[in-house]
Amino acid sequence: MQIGVDSFAAAIPDPATGLALKSVERMHNLLEEIELADRVGLDVFGIGEHHRAEFLDSAPAVILAAAATRTKDIRLTSAVTVLSAADPVRVFQEFATLDLISRGRAEIVAGRGSFVEAYPLFGLRLEDYDSLFSEKLDLLLKIRENADVHWSGKHRAPLTGQAVYPRPLQNPLPIWIGVGGTPASFARAGVLGLPLMVAIIGGEPRRFRPLIDLYREAGRRAGHPAEKLIVGLHSIGFLGDSTTQAADDFYPGYAHTFTEIGKERGWAPTTRAHFDAERRATGALLIGDAETVAEKIMYVNEVLGGISRLTFQMGVSTLPHDKMLRSIEILGTRVAPIIHQELTAIPAGA
Repeated sequence: MQIGVDSFAAAIPDPATGLALKSVERMHNLLEEIELADRVGLDVFGIGEHHRAEFLDSAPAVILAAAATRTKDIRLTSAVTVLSAADPVRVFQEFATLDLISRGRAEIVAGRGSFVEAYPLFGLRLEDYDSLFSEKLDLLLKIRENADVHWSGKHRAPLTGQAVYPRPLQNPLPIWIGVGGTPASFARAGVLGLPLMVAIIGGEPRRFRPLIDLYREAGRRAGHPAEKLIVGLHSIGFLGDSTTQAADDFYPGYAHTFTEIGKERGWAPTTRAHFDAERRATGALLIGDAETVAEKIMYVNEVLGGISRLTFQMGVSTLPHDKMLRSIEILGTRVAPIIHQELTAIPAGA
């Protein structure tokens, strides 16, 4: 199982003081976090895409390219690329360039995004939410397949043999599908034989098992081998030297973020009782000391039938930079080794 971190480059004010880091400081802190993740042996670091005041990740490929020059081994991916609101030609060019800069470490996780600001920003209709994604994913995959592209669709001018350059070092450039909880999205990824990245931000992870089974069955029926149908999870998590410390550090910012989002989406304010319920053994939040979190990862792996990648979203809570670095250090030096040892000890076919 690959273990990593995702970030939305959040610049959220401290809920206690109302103060926020300057954007330039937050961005440099983020690059230090990616450097540390590489040094402690984590497998992947992802940068999201948002077009809101509280996030600095509207150009994820640029952040990842900066990180590529400061790292050696860690894979660098979007988390997610809002493909519905983007030009697939430019997306491919940006990540192919990143792949060259990083010497073959770039990936794309393509999705529709959980916020909708990108649609009016780029002159798109929200009513076309699904058709935009389906069509643009089709074009992105055709560009990946061939430099010279013949393609036509509803939402973009056709390509009649134009070439798309540069080509990446990796062939093919890895493209995952990022999904929430829509069955059709799971099935589509399976039919296409693309790896699946599932965002689980609340509730019990085991409720996603029928959807993951749907993905695997759709892929099997489409003729894709089982080893091609891999599943990753994007989960909210944070590590501390003790479980109590991790929870107490993470909760204030977590509550602030989800209460503010809740005002837009009609959710009730987040409470400590809700937060603690999500931290329980079967809940979605991966928050605690190394042993507690590793045990929960093994549980999630079992109830979902095996996962190949797990990325921690730590940045939904405002935290001092040193605590973010410590969490990444614990994840790489203590949690990941436990997981790798535990999975190695499981007999084949078990």
